[in-house]
Amino acid sequence: MRINEMHVTPIAISDPPLLNAAGLHAPFALRTIVELTTNDGLYGLGEVPGGAEVTTALEAARAIVIGRDPFHLNALARALDEAFGPSGPGRVHGAAWNRRQMALVFSAVEVACFDLMGKATGRPVVDLLGGAVRERVPFAAYLFFKHAGAGGALGFDADPAAVGWPASRQAAALDPDGVVAQAQAMSLAFGFQSLKLKGGVFAPEIEARTILALREAFGPETPLRIDPNAVWSVETAIRWGRELEGVLEYYEDPVRGQDNMAAVRAAVKIPLATNMCTTSFADLPGSVRVGAEDIILSDHHAWGGLRSSMELGRICRTFGRGLSMHSNSHVGISLAAMTHLAAAMPNLTYACDTHYPWQSEDVIVGGKLRFEDGALPVSREPGLGIELDRAALAALHANYKACGLARRDDEAEMQKVQPGWRFQPTRW
Repeated sequence: MRINEMHVTPIAISDPPLLNAAGLHAPFALRTIVELTTNDGLYGLGEVPGGAEVTTALEAARAIVIGRDPFHLNALARALDEAFGPSGPGRVHGAAWNRRQMALVFSAVEVACFDLMGKATGRPVVDLLGGAVRERVPFAAYLFFKHAGAGGALGFDADPAAVGWPASRQAAALDPDGVVAQAQAMSLAFGFQSLKLKGGVFAPEIEARTILALREAFGPETPLRIDPNAVWSVETAIRWGRELEGVLEYYEDPVRGQDNMAAVRAAVKIPLATNMCTTSFADLPGSVRVGAEDIILSDHHAWGGLRSSMELGRICRTFGRGLSMHSNSHVGISLAAMTHLAAAMPNLTYACDTHYPWQSEDVIVGGKLRFEDGALPVSREPGLGIELDRAALAALHANYKACGLARRDDEAEMQKVQPGWRFQPTRW
């Protein structure tokens, strides 16, 4: 079996005006879909965060990928590194990929290869990763402060006819009551058992009050998390962390950098989690040396694929780190890959993040994957267990061409509603 075609398709999916420490989500989120086909008629799918830079890198990788056996991932990784790594010929021509590009490109291609391998052998991807240690993968409700609107073609205008979660998805949530209403609607619609609040938007006391309002509404049995995206100072993080001791399941990236995280960790009796201060294998020695976090939020897109994520899981087990998953706005290809990976990781013991309820479109046959009591069952179909809806892919590619976005820029989007707003690495 040989790869004979590689299709790279950038898409734009609707994204509501969600607030975060970096600013505001644009009406569209960008993703890039990779499809590999083989000489025996199979196809495999991958998905990564999009934008012109990633799409260009994937297009450049085509010459390396075509003609290869999808089972030979080591040789493929070596060839991509030789062509585009910091010591390869790309460096001479000014086209060497940075670490993020290398991770995203290989992740997209590797997931598509695993989909092909599964289809060729008649086995689900989870079996190729060592087999399932759980049949259902729990996910958490991902809560945001937000302006009114649903993104996409609707822009910032809500649909007054919407009810249930579609109505809550469009509603503003700019205070604790709004976030509690959002959490109740999302949990009712999808059955989520854990709640995560994206912070770093308003003053810490408002966000702490929101967490306490969620605690009151959902009770002490519901795990709660907050993620200020590292814009709090060490002093602020310690002050509000102590206020939330006994309330939070974990405290995600309240401050920036491993040394600052270690200082907060030493002062607060809450486990610290990260997807910001430890995001690559090169970061792990520093993490262990200073004790930066208790939990690493893995992301197969950013860590370079499924096999490297399994390796991360083993390192976490060796050094006593907990493990869960980070998310960004995505469609069903990424969610299916996340589910197979999470099902194969023995020490992934926290509900995973997902933005999936915030998105309304998908590129898979049958529409969006469906949560059952806040979890996704692990598919036993070959490969990822999904098929490509080519008409939906074409429509979302048309969105990409029409929306005018080439990269994510939350600061610029925020300036449209709050002129002069600037991102600050430490805001409080």
